[in-house]
Amino acid sequence: MNAETIEHNALHLPMQQRAELAHKLLLSLEEQSADEIAQAWHSEATRRAAEISSGLVDTVSAEEVSRLVHALLR
Repeated sequence: MNAETIEHNALHLPMQQRAELAHKLLLSLEEQSADEIAQAWHSEATRRAAEISSGLVDTVSAEEVSRLVHALLR
């Protein structure tokens, strides 16, 4: 099977299956494993939570972000 046939078949998959395939293909380009990437995201989330808890950064509500984005797009 060649790349053109694979692409044709992949593009005819249901959306969820295409998304899962795309995710797997992107992960295959990474030098890190899925577990290493998950650990990196966990570390980042922990770091951000500590910044919030310590008062180093302020949070913004989703409503406020939405309002600001809509104002920018007008």
